[in-house]
Amino acid sequence: MAASLIHFTLVIITLTLFVISPAVADVVTLTPDIFENEVGQDHGALVEFFTPWCGHCKKLAPEYERLGASFKKTKSVLIGKVDCDEQKDLCTKYKITGYPTILWFPERSLEPEKYDGSRNAEALVEYVNSKAGTDVKVAKVAAISTNVVVLNSLNFDDIVLNKKKDVLVEFYAPWCGHCNNLAPIYENLATAYKNEDAVVIANIDVDKYKDLGERYGIRGYPTLKFFSKDNKGGEDYDGELDLNSLVTFVNDKCGTSRNKDGQLSPTAGIVKMLDNLVKEFTSAGDDDKKEVYSKIEEEAGNLDGPLARYGKIYTKVAHSCMAKGADYAKNEIQRLERMLSKSISPVKADEFTVKKNILSAFA
Repeated sequence: MAASLIHFTLVIITLTLFVISPAVADVVTLTPDIFENEVGQDHGALVEFFTPWCGHCKKLAPEYERLGASFKKTKSVLIGKVDCDEQKDLCTKYKITGYPTILWFPERSLEPEKYDGSRNAEALVEYVNSKAGTDVKVAKVAAISTNVVVLNSLNFDDIVLNKKKDVLVEFYAPWCGHCNNLAPIYENLATAYKNEDAVVIANIDVDKYKDLGERYGIRGYPTLKFFSKDNKGGEDYDGELDLNSLVTFVNDKCGTSRNKDGQLSPTAGIVKMLDNLVKEFTSAGDDDKKEVYSKIEEEAGNLDGPLARYGKIYTKVAHSCMAKGADYAKNEIQRLERMLSKSISPVKADEFTVKKNILSAFA
């Protein structure tokens, strides 16, 4: 009985130690209990004292995570952080009055030294190496896949001022909370328009490229400006920062017909002037159809840009309806729906959807 009890107690202790072990995370979140067990022990510790609402803390966060990842396998160094909103007593004990504050605790010491260097991973790693006698290299940043075009001082004019492109630009700062909230929405917006060659969804870090922020009078973050093919002065976007509102804005400005998932709407490819002629075409007798067809062909020939491509489809469908009979449009729609139900490329899906929408006017 006693042996079983001892065994059970040892298991509980082992499991408890496993749960609170700081080695699970690259940057260890320090509570008073963990702080007491880990800081001032047989390894040095670098500790960031922060608050979740602090802009400079948010800006530091990705760099501090890289620092943590760099020292993840180094037993002689602990990289930790203390949330001063949650752990007020700890922050008072170490006289924290500004955020972020970064303190170095030497091995077996609770008398810290304040870090006053640059707040980037490279400088932090160099500092910890110098204090701990380590030779750790900065962890590489994994490439992030994005459909948002990242602008800088070298490519800004080439992309934004291109008169063949409509460009929406988000001017942001990495420490801005509203910008961080917008980021996933903006990525979804860029993904929705990734197959639109003439539409660019882009952003630029104004904290890094201040001159470009000054050029366009950026005073708050995030600021969204739309640079159309015809107006490269930039037009402020003052709508809501939700995906549906942004998609509606881009569609209105660029003449596109996307929904929030990037799929084409039922109006994609529809040209109102030609649609009116189609109504006349479908209600005309066989002898009069050729005359209306000539009007469709003439009006379609006057279109340019993307509309010219749609005009050719209208003309081709009208010709096929005369040659193959009234059921042509309905049968072709059914064929395209079967194709769309299969696994096809996004480009092909767009092509088939536009043709299906135009065919629907004839059906």
